[in-house]
Amino acid sequence: MKSQSRFLPAVLLAFAALPAVAHHSFAAQFDSNKPLTISGTVTKLEWTNPHARFFVDVKDAKGKVTNFEVELGSPNKLLRYGWNRKSMQSGDSVTVEGFQSRDGMPLINAKAVKFADGRSISAGSSLVDASDKKE
Repeated sequence: MKSQSRFLPAVLLAFAALPAVAHHSFAAQFDSNKPLTISGTVTKLEWTNPHARFFVDVKDAKGKVTNFEVELGSPNKLLRYGWNRKSMQSGDSVTVEGFQSRDGMPLINAKAVKFADGRSISAGSSLVDASDKKE
C-alpha cells in the first residue's frame, strides 16, 4: 500500500508537466525571416490552450489546394484583442499575415488576420509580443 501511495503522486506530477513540455518558443518552430501571406477559406477553428488555431484551404497558381494550419495567440490574449469564439466560422474568407514554419510544412504563426468584410484583428503572435516587450 505504501508503494502505491508513493507512485500516485509521481504519476500525477509527470502528467502535470506535460503541457509545459509541449509548449514551444517562436524561434524553435517559426522563422522570423520568412514572412508569409496566405489567403483562403477557413475549414476549422480550435479555441484551445496554449494557442488557438484555425485551418485554411489555400489554392496555389495551378489550382492545387493546401490546408494550412494557422497558429494564433492564447484564447485569453485573443479576447483582449477583440476575438471571440464566433469571430470566425468555417467558410469565411481570410488573409493571414505571419511567419512560415522552419520545416516548410503548411504551418504559419499569424501576426494579423484580415476578413472579407474589411476587419483586421491582431492574432497575438508570440514574435510580436517579444518585440513589444523590448520597447
